[in-house]
Amino acid sequence: MKNKLLTCLLMGLTFSAATFSQGKYNGMEANLSNIYRLSDAKSRSVSPENFTGEQGKGAMALKGTGESAARDLGKGWKLSPSVEIKAHTTFTVAEIEGPGSIQHIWMTPTGVWRNSIIRFYWDDEKNPSVEVPVGDFFGMGWGQYAPLRSLAVCVNPGSAFNCYWPMPFRKKCRITMENIDDNPMMLYYQVDYILTDVPSDAAYFHAQFRRVNPLPYKSVAVLLDGVRGRGQYVGTYLAWGVHNNGWWGEGEIKFYMDGDTDYPTICGTGTEDYFCGSYDFDTRTKNTNGVEESKYTEFNSPYTGLAQVIRGDGHYNVSQRFGLYRWHITDPVRFEKDLRVTIQDLGWRPDGRYLPLQDDIASTVFWYQTEPHAVFPVFPDKDALEVN
Repeated sequence: MKNKLLTCLLMGLTFSAATFSQGKYNGMEANLSNIYRLSDAKSRSVSPENFTGEQGKGAMALKGTGESAARDLGKGWKLSPSVEIKAHTTFTVAEIEGPGSIQHIWMTPTGVWRNSIIRFYWDDEKNPSVEVPVGDFFGMGWGQYAPLRSLAVCVNPGSAFNCYWPMPFRKKCRITMENIDDNPMMLYYQVDYILTDVPSDAAYFHAQFRRVNPLPYKSVAVLLDGVRGRGQYVGTYLAWGVHNNGWWGEGEIKFYMDGDTDYPTICGTGTEDYFCGSYDFDTRTKNTNGVEESKYTEFNSPYTGLAQVIRGDGHYNVSQRFGLYRWHITDPVRFEKDLRVTIQDLGWRPDGRYLPLQDDIASTVFWYQTEPHAVFPVFPDKDALEVN
């Protein structure tokens, strides 16, 4: 029992030891240490080649986005590899009857990523538990590809988005994609899941997007607020656009939980520290003349990363922009009643004092909690989402 629980914790799964007390392995904890074990779970997958995920119902399409290319081959030959989502419409990516758990999502959307909004609904709820632009959900908030290699999210060459957050549900899972753009977009996707019993202590996956641009002077950016219930905070992605010269990451992140008011229970020591870096993410080297230089250094790790640095071209695209992630997989922030998360935006003045900044901060945060959840803030319109 101890070895199994330790493996579960190290792999970042959110289910407790009660999962193992059920007397059977249900497949929700699969990893290299136990992948050889048989399970009663049933593997299924939803894609444009099998919209329902039903057993034996894949590759049966007679029409689809690939029918012209397959005109000499016929049924079963990649007739429906993708879908077109017309402007200002919403497409149901998956609708799955439970109990079960999402294990992996792959997709590659075309168009403007900020204008494609992905939503998840659990157990027939009316308000989504996930509501995020698709690029930000996968750590690509600036609409440009950058490699991202972590345990929870991978973005691979060709802008291939992959998500590995486990997402258990008891009755139903519904995933939609809304295209708020004025042009159609193409979506290639696959949702891999299992049908299986769900432990009684399994919480539901949530993700919320917020953006403030610019941040009002001497205010803090609110990443999450109004959460009620029991759960654990498991991840932060920030698309951070800098409006000033100089270093921008002195601000502290704060977690207010379970009745905290003016002061938080958990307080970080700086932005780059929270993302497990240090000293401005700088690498110092000497140029050919022997002069020391420093520059921002991208990095990816299983739990944290500065996956993207957009340095500007010195012409029209002058802004510096950053994409940062921190997954609390081995160190989830647990709360019993409520949770609020904020981050400061601080640089330096020439005289050595902190400078409150007014940057563009778009956040996507991830957590698990019991349902029902509080209704999310009103989602930004297309102009408020725009990257320019």
